[in-house]
Amino acid sequence: MEGQFSRGLKTLEVNMSLHQTNRKRLSERLAKVDGIVKKESFVLFKGGESSTRYCSDAETLFRQESFFNWAFGVEEPDCFGAVHVSTAKAILFVPRLPDHYGVWMGKLWTLDDFKLKYQTDSVMYVDEMHKFFEDRNPEMIYLLEGKNADSGKITEPANFEGIAAFKTDKSKIYNEVCELRVVKTPEEIEVIRYANEVSSEAHKKVMRAIRPGMKEYQMESLFLHHCYAEGGARHVCYTCICGTGDNSSILHYGHSGAPNSRTIEDGDMALFDMGCEYHCYCSDITCSFPVNGKFTADQKMIYNAVYAANQAVMQAAKPGVSWQNMHLLSERVMLTCLSEGGLLKGSIDDMMDARLGAVFMPHGLGHLMGCDVHDVGGYLSTCPPRSDKPGLKSLRTARTLLENMVLTVEPGCYFVDLLLDKALADPVQSRYLVADVIQRFRGFGGVRIEDDVLITEHGCENLTRVKRTVEEIAAHMATN
Repeated sequence: MEGQFSRGLKTLEVNMSLHQTNRKRLSERLAKVDGIVKKESFVLFKGGESSTRYCSDAETLFRQESFFNWAFGVEEPDCFGAVHVSTAKAILFVPRLPDHYGVWMGKLWTLDDFKLKYQTDSVMYVDEMHKFFEDRNPEMIYLLEGKNADSGKITEPANFEGIAAFKTDKSKIYNEVCELRVVKTPEEIEVIRYANEVSSEAHKKVMRAIRPGMKEYQMESLFLHHCYAEGGARHVCYTCICGTGDNSSILHYGHSGAPNSRTIEDGDMALFDMGCEYHCYCSDITCSFPVNGKFTADQKMIYNAVYAANQAVMQAAKPGVSWQNMHLLSERVMLTCLSEGGLLKGSIDDMMDARLGAVFMPHGLGHLMGCDVHDVGGYLSTCPPRSDKPGLKSLRTARTLLENMVLTVEPGCYFVDLLLDKALADPVQSRYLVADVIQRFRGFGGVRIEDDVLITEHGCENLTRVKRTVEEIAAHMATN
């Protein structure tokens, strides 16, 4: 359909005005940054490239590069996009495809077709880029290059034959675009909300279908099927984590070496961390529950400790609050609950000083989310630095919260032999552990409760819609 993205049926219609707004925001932001804007300058974005599997001709499933999607919303690979800084006018550059493409891959779109679909000001072929810039003689072409704080990888700047003939700058744009991606527009929030709705329904379906004797990957398959068949979401934002039993203590279980392949057993805790994306906007939800739908006393105690931490953050998160302080709050609440449950002893303040929380929750409380599941902007040069303390150093951002940020709130409690052994051998941390009770939880696995939240003017809104309390989970799983 002209000017919007949709998968038809009951899926969300995303208007290309979302990307027009982002380009306008970029133009306006650059106009306010001292020394960055020249009268006739362009920002040049590079889209994702088509690729094949290793040395074969088997094509991999394409997903657009996130910065390019943010600015242009284009589905096709091998494109570029330029934004004229002073006017926000957009020029889309698409590959000139050979005639035989129409036989093997489908209709050859005209330039007018692309212009109507993506609502840009003009469309040209990639091989015309040099001529385009030569005719306009820009004072500067700004290119996107910067280091991703999560992956450590460098954003690949746009390049084209003959670019050396023009003045380019790779140093000024990255932080500015990242800051724009950190704060979401109403249209972006609508897409993230939709992705959450689809993923939430898929999680609820998995919770009702799970049975002892099934395989973890069957639950992954059911989630994927619902997201695509019912929500039009072809992609998930990350490899699905479907951990049961002790696998639920493996933070990023589900990878190629541990492909969600265990047989589910009666009495297991399940930790399912899965989220679909729609139009390259993400969701990231974790549900933890007993596979038979009935919490034991120990499972209930650990689950409620994590849930209490989750709810404490929900109530405290608002603009102006430090995300690092939210992590510390979640630790304090959880340690208090574990102490009340008999696993720990001593002063909670002393436990916090000893960084005992990182023994049970070695990851950060949550992360920014948008066009990437671990979205950009966590540790820019203008942001608070990463802590070097256990647990805190795993935070993907230590920023102060802003209105219209979207983050995950995902406290967790895990019983990892490696971490427990180190803590029991540590002369400081061991004094707070009740060793015989800790021993009882060996092999328990873990619990994580992860919701996606929007920071609002006075607090936060939970975008995730799944069953959360012990009573809600038991009732939902008992309904066939």
